[in-house]
Amino acid sequence: MPLSWVLACALVSPAVLAQPAQPLTMERIMADPDWIGAPVEGAWWRWDGQAAYYTLKREGSSVRETWQQPLAGGASVRVEDGARADLDAQNPITDATGTRMAFLRNGDLFVRDLRTGALTQVTRTEAQEAQPQWSTTGGLVWRAGNDWFGWDAQRGTTQLASLKAEDDPAKPPKDDDLRDRQLRMIETLRVERERRDGLRMQNETWRRSDATRAPGPVFLGKDVTIAGSALSPAGDRLIVATTAKSGDAGQAGKMPRYVTESGYEEFEDVRTRVGRNDPLPHTLWLVDVASGQARELKTGTLPGIGTDPLADLRRAAGKDALKGNRPVRLELDGRGGGGGAIRWSDDGRSVALSIHSVDNKDRWLATVDLAGATLHSRDRLTDNAWINWDFNEFGWLPDNRTLWFLSETSGYSHLYLNDGGRSRALTSGQWEVSSPVMSRDGSRFFFLCNQQWPGRYEVCSANGGAVSELTKTGGIEDFALSPDETRLLLRTSSSYTPPQLAVADVAGGEVRVLTDTRTAEFKAHDWLQPEYVQIPSKHGAGTVWGKFYAPENYEPGRKYPVVLFVHGAGYLQNVSDRYPNYFREQMFHNLLVQQGYIVLDLDFRASAGYGRDWRTAIYRQMGHPELEDYLDGIDWLVANHQADRDRVGIYGGSYGGFMTFMALFREPGVFKAGAALRPVTDWSQYNHAYTANILNTPDIDPEAYLKSSPMEYADRLQDNLLIAHGMIDDNVFYKDSVMMAQRLIELRKDKWELASYPLERHAYQHPASWYDQYRRIYELFERTLK
Repeated sequence: MPLSWVLACALVSPAVLAQPAQPLTMERIMADPDWIGAPVEGAWWRWDGQAAYYTLKREGSSVRETWQQPLAGGASVRVEDGARADLDAQNPITDATGTRMAFLRNGDLFVRDLRTGALTQVTRTEAQEAQPQWSTTGGLVWRAGNDWFGWDAQRGTTQLASLKAEDDPAKPPKDDDLRDRQLRMIETLRVERERRDGLRMQNETWRRSDATRAPGPVFLGKDVTIAGSALSPAGDRLIVATTAKSGDAGQAGKMPRYVTESGYEEFEDVRTRVGRNDPLPHTLWLVDVASGQARELKTGTLPGIGTDPLADLRRAAGKDALKGNRPVRLELDGRGGGGGAIRWSDDGRSVALSIHSVDNKDRWLATVDLAGATLHSRDRLTDNAWINWDFNEFGWLPDNRTLWFLSETSGYSHLYLNDGGRSRALTSGQWEVSSPVMSRDGSRFFFLCNQQWPGRYEVCSANGGAVSELTKTGGIEDFALSPDETRLLLRTSSSYTPPQLAVADVAGGEVRVLTDTRTAEFKAHDWLQPEYVQIPSKHGAGTVWGKFYAPENYEPGRKYPVVLFVHGAGYLQNVSDRYPNYFREQMFHNLLVQQGYIVLDLDFRASAGYGRDWRTAIYRQMGHPELEDYLDGIDWLVANHQADRDRVGIYGGSYGGFMTFMALFREPGVFKAGAALRPVTDWSQYNHAYTANILNTPDIDPEAYLKSSPMEYADRLQDNLLIAHGMIDDNVFYKDSVMMAQRLIELRKDKWELASYPLERHAYQHPASWYDQYRRIYELFERTLK
């Protein structure tokens, strides 16, 4: 009979759990999430602090609409199209006096007077303005492409600098005997060149002496590509990062698309694979805007830069250790800017850079001697595994000499200060600081913290050395400080409540939730709340946190089949009191419990939220510590929750799909069935930025790839396997699953199947695909675990 009918009947029959008001079916769970209600997405303050704005997805559409919510209470109102021109925007920057804020909206720059509410539009262009900051004269500087501009109320907008990846026309040509001979013999050619050079030199002289003229271009040479830049608030100096134009970034792939609007097969360019050339290193420059002089910032002053941490692995692979200084990169923002890795002090006299070695074993926070064009290391974070891609925020205190920054040097992300001497910690403990925001006067920091347990997030503050927990509800997604710094605008969520808008006083007190965007249908269901559990590790990991779904009352003497869920990676946490990324899977777990299963979802080693050692436990051995955690989970279920050890299934997507392979292949017989969704089958097929951190590269660390590749263990498969993959997945390529299918064919394995989804990428978008995939998962478990 149809699966939807079976599940509907199961949910209206008597059970130990309170039943939903309406039958819950697979069709409903995997339908467009509009039936749940759109989550509050971006949220920001109105300039006067009396209301907040937020965005919601329009039902049945991809359009995001802006809504306004009065802070005093009352209903939200959608911002009409004609009123959008007066909107403020997220991430404003406030001037030192606290009387004006600037922000970007639709790629243009605006200034709001916080005393009167007057709005000034600074730019109105097709260019995408970026990296706005307040200048030392009380105006603004910002970037558009590789050009920098300034604005103030008196002078309006002026161009401050222009960077060009071209040779300077005034640069003397290379020696060439034929050219010199011809110029000597042909007077007309020589005179024309002299006149042309004279005109150019005179124009340049006039430009430099005329205050009404924009400065001339800065020529960095035709052999480079400009990767990013940051202008001093004084407008006089630039830090620039370039790459070699001839640099080889590696061979890109071609992904076929079979179901297309054109009716023909099409091909899409996709990323390079790990180890198929390192990311191009950056060369760093200090540029004097007035003269156009660019001086290279040599990295030889950075401690440890000349030591190759992978030297032993290289030698074992028959390669020489690196000679000289290791190549470095700045972690620039996605638009090619320098805002994330280059920070000028407000007075424009100091600049700090966050510099990462290309091998990602070191991160240096360095300042620049502007007179000598030399780097001085303020702080070095080194890691034998890899530097976290999170927790790299930094900036200047208002004194313009002290740096604040996040670091995992203690094993957990915490706040530090450095005034030129040794760094000192502002926070400490076995918990993490994230998303820090500094008060305007620099006396206080606000941040997310998980002090109580790794999955409970509150807003905390640090003043001096004391840490205060400002909220007491948990489930805080993010926050924004009000213009007057007295209140917090929050997005807060829980297991079955998508992010909602809330407000709280900085002084503490109640968190007032202002919205509820859930539909009446979704709220009518009596959802099974996950139990947060701590599973003792038998493999030296201490405690493994999990979410457990089970009946409220167990039938005496009954053993229950088990389903284990494995979340994806990158750097992710799923065992928290927030709304899960895997909200469909959570509803599916409700169905499984009411069909007689128990379900366990773990934050296995490598998950976010647990500190450096937890994160790096998988270094050079992906799929091994994590599998130990799931084996411990099975033992815990058997010992405490009437689990049937002989009926265990496992499933997950992306990293969860990879782990499903590792579970079935490396522990045959323990897992009777598994569903590997959009799985990695061989890490040599994945990207460099993620994989090289954990496994190094295949040429120097082949052992790590052999140990971590499911393809190497496929001959051990004896249980039931479902593979499901979107055919236009540009993250984990469909090719991964095709390779595994061919491997299983050659090994003459049975009891496996491959389901392909022609119009799905890594994150499925279409309800029909979601339904088909989870129908298959459910039927797999029913067939093999019941």
